[in-house]
Amino acid sequence: MNKKLLLLLFCVFVVSIGFGVTLPVLPFYAKHLDAAGVSREAMAVHIGLLTSVYALMQFIFAPFWGQRSDRVGRRPLILLGIAGSAMTQVLFGFATSLGMLYVVRAVGGFLSSATLPVATAYVSDLTTESDRSRGMAWLGTAVSLGVIAGPAFGGLTTREDMHFTVGFVDFKIENFAPPFFLSAVLMLLILAIAVRWLPESLPSRAVMTSSNKLAFRWRTLESKLLLLLVLTAVAQFGLAIFEATFALYAQEKLGYGPVQTGIVFTICGLVMAVFQTIAVGYLTNKINAVAQIASGLSLMGIGIILLLLVRNMLLVFGVVGLLALGMALVTPNLSALISKRSGQHTGKVLGMQNAANSLGQVGGPMLGGVLFAWRPNAPYLFTGAFLVSVSLGVIWQAKSRRH
Repeated sequence: MNKKLLLLLFCVFVVSIGFGVTLPVLPFYAKHLDAAGVSREAMAVHIGLLTSVYALMQFIFAPFWGQRSDRVGRRPLILLGIAGSAMTQVLFGFATSLGMLYVVRAVGGFLSSATLPVATAYVSDLTTESDRSRGMAWLGTAVSLGVIAGPAFGGLTTREDMHFTVGFVDFKIENFAPPFFLSAVLMLLILAIAVRWLPESLPSRAVMTSSNKLAFRWRTLESKLLLLLVLTAVAQFGLAIFEATFALYAQEKLGYGPVQTGIVFTICGLVMAVFQTIAVGYLTNKINAVAQIASGLSLMGIGIILLLLVRNMLLVFGVVGLLALGMALVTPNLSALISKRSGQHTGKVLGMQNAANSLGQVGGPMLGGVLFAWRPNAPYLFTGAFLVSVSLGVIWQAKSRRH
């Protein structure tokens, strides 16, 4: 593997740990900070909104960062995203109220949105059309591995409240804060490594300048990209509902705490990591990308519905693995198709894809929180039926175009 690409994947992996840390810990952390106490229904809505505000900022700013990367280069914005993610992890650990969590999540979404779309453009710069699907699968694997390590980090490093005295000042670290501080340390380490060894992927300033003279024409790309961006948002919508509500569902229906919830998210990330590289690489020359996307959406829908029927932990692992396998088929194929159709505007278009991702991540937790507050089973029934319906629509559309 290209050394530049390998270092980039390490950067994305560490930043993804910061996102993964919040998955098992956030519901317990938010409840812990709310000393006055809120109802179960209100807390479910809070968790959905805390997840959504992060994605909302990414939705707003990802296209901006992607466009900027076409002008100033990929490297500076990747470094900015890593530094911003580290800063927000520290602030998250020092949060003392629900209100502060909202502010920190918003700032984190703004700064971290510089990382993934620009990293995707970096991969596109380093790969040819023939191996781009494989490169995007490796990038997806790095994200998934971060989502593996993050929940394990969050679940296993949660500790009792810690007090430190410096002079006359007493510092208190909440029992759910250490995972965020530790992930910030990892981000600062990878930032130092990237500053030293991560090069720019765009060929030269002259090439960047000439490519910027080509005006971006959405209308010329709309027919090629619109459906792919919609499917990107749909897939993330389904995954985000699961990610935002599972800790609440597991706590209420399965009796899980942070450690057990972290293990489930780890299984999810592990399956995505393995199959994005092995399955997609193996299937690329045997099954077309559209068929893989349709199959992946169906597997996601079936998996999330089956989650309502299982109680044994091993069966929960299996069902979550099925959901993750579906997402592993969808994500790299969509990224590769979008990249191939972006022409001279790779950074901007991949920024638009990240915005579509974020749109799904905004709507999913918000709707999931509201549905969970109404009925704990409702988010999964709705999402499963929706994903399977979209999958059938993709198959019908592909057959219509073929005819």
